[in-house]
Amino acid sequence: MTRILVVEDEPGIAVGLEDDLKMEGYEVEVLGDGAVASRRAIEARFDLILLDVMLPNKDGFEVCRDIRKAGLRTPILMLTAKAQEVEKVLGLELGADDYVTKPFGTKELRARIKALLRRASGEGKEVECYRFGEIEIDFRRGELRRAGQPVELTPMEFKLLAVFVQNRGRVLSRNQLLDAAWGSGTFLSDRAVDNHVVNLRRKIEPAPSEPRYLLSVRGLGYRFDA
Repeated sequence: MTRILVVEDEPGIAVGLEDDLKMEGYEVEVLGDGAVASRRAIEARFDLILLDVMLPNKDGFEVCRDIRKAGLRTPILMLTAKAQEVEKVLGLELGADDYVTKPFGTKELRARIKALLRRASGEGKEVECYRFGEIEIDFRRGELRRAGQPVELTPMEFKLLAVFVQNRGRVLSRNQLLDAAWGSGTFLSDRAVDNHVVNLRRKIEPAPSEPRYLLSVRGLGYRFDA
């Protein structure tokens, strides 16, 4: 059974989450203390963690940092205040996989949880070919085809596209894209990332000015939905 750790110190929200997730068939453990949650997440190894930002003794950012420092890739879905965009950015930078803003709907939360679990179950599996719309990406040959016709990509465009495919459905900040595609420690402006995204859209989108697959997430970065 899939095990989910809920880290939330507001009793009403915690109970609601626990009841809803159990109805969905998950095994749920609830904790309301950040320091305790940090230790428990590392020791017990859950399949997914729902992590509130505001917690006693250790906030959600510190908990997320501890989990990633321990080398765990457990999917982390952060719960953030609606108005605090900076919280979302910081959480993503520290290794969170996604976020939902309070108040959130149960349908949205369930969908995000299922998406993260699907992606986690596929980690470590090398994708040889990926298709969406008219696009076919052959990772073995390093080729992109559109409606069966080859499309020329620069090596960096292909690498960036591979990062998006590997993290489909996940919001990636520009710094995360820089680290994944260009390499950690690379110093480039946000505009450089944006320019590469624009070029990719010209090659993979039916209407580049109205992207369907490679989406901008205001204030956070980009998300690939395909």
